[in-house]
Amino acid sequence: MTLLFDNASQIVTCAGAPRARRGAEMRDLEVLTDAAVVVEGERIAAVGPRDAVRAAHPNATVVDCARRLLMPGLVDSHPHGIFGKPRHEEQELRGAGVGYMEIARRGGGIHSSVRDLRARSEDELFSLALPRLRRLAAHGTTTVEVKSGYGLSLDDELKSLRVIRRLQQALPLRLVPTFLGAHEIPLEYRAAPRTRGEYIALIVEQMLPQVAAEGLATFADIFCEPGVYTTDEARIILGAARRCGLQLKLHADELETAGAAELAAEIGATSADHLAAVSEAGIKALAESGTVATLLPGTMLFLGRPRQAPARALIDAGASVALASDFNPGTSPTVNFPLVLTLAVSQLHLSVSEAVVAATVNGAAAVGLAADTGQIAPGFSADLALYDIDDIRELPYWYGDHRCLATWVRGVPAHGVW
Repeated sequence: MTLLFDNASQIVTCAGAPRARRGAEMRDLEVLTDAAVVVEGERIAAVGPRDAVRAAHPNATVVDCARRLLMPGLVDSHPHGIFGKPRHEEQELRGAGVGYMEIARRGGGIHSSVRDLRARSEDELFSLALPRLRRLAAHGTTTVEVKSGYGLSLDDELKSLRVIRRLQQALPLRLVPTFLGAHEIPLEYRAAPRTRGEYIALIVEQMLPQVAAEGLATFADIFCEPGVYTTDEARIILGAARRCGLQLKLHADELETAGAAELAAEIGATSADHLAAVSEAGIKALAESGTVATLLPGTMLFLGRPRQAPARALIDAGASVALASDFNPGTSPTVNFPLVLTLAVSQLHLSVSEAVVAATVNGAAAVGLAADTGQIAPGFSADLALYDIDDIRELPYWYGDHRCLATWVRGVPAHGVW
């Protein structure tokens, strides 16, 4: 079927090179008025002046955008969608001054979610995750990375990744599966007779080969942070992941500086994520590499921490910056990606253009899909979002509001009725 998207107030294309935008390139958004978009099957076929486009496609089915704004679907390159119960009690503890690592030492944090997930069946996890991803989609997200990481055993990590595979079959969203068996050291490997070295060996020798053999993940990720995994351990685990054919990501320098950003750049990781504590050397390394710096301002806001990632320093140095929700049960329980754009403008001091590029083109680059999605241009996947706004500057302005009217993924309606 051929669709013609017509009568939009603005069409934000983000058109340009099929790669992450760097530095000053992130200000180049391309906003068209009096324009139209043609979709043939799964792909965008034409973008241009509406009269010319309409004349060239007289038999297309018209989608009347009713003077709303059409833009690329958002690409959320760092959510954790596979978990059981929420961890609302931890927010109250943080409000009383208990820190992230102290909550973890008390058996909370990731360990709490691990205990919960291990007790749940694959069917139950699927039933819990399905409406969460639909809520993500309802805010304009069309591509979602989904991580494992709350299992921390061979069987439970595989269970989580199989849930992601089932979700991809059940939803019109594009899902990118990521293995995060190195999210933490499980409690049972923290005291004799078991050791952390044995758990790392389990990841390297059993988990990663099995994940690769079943084709369950595109990426491998690791939480490289003092008190979690060291850079030396990350090098071992990610090296094994690469040998298994997986692409690489890192949770890097979130709470303390650890040299994780430098490691990400050195090993050619697709993205280094968080970066609230990145060093000047880490900024320089990312700016000189092809690694995308993915920032998660919702996490720092929810944790009540005073320091956000140095977005301006990263962009001014020439790095590629993406934004993501970090949707998870403990430190960023939000499905509202446009709210993350609000934080990018108000807390990270990005321009609206930079924030939108970070959430589309550069988000796509952060999951290895910059040549396929993230912009409205001929040949790209027809991943579109229609918002009840007149001007792109309204997207981060109406903070916390729900303005997404409809989305399409590969040309197929994914949210809303339009």
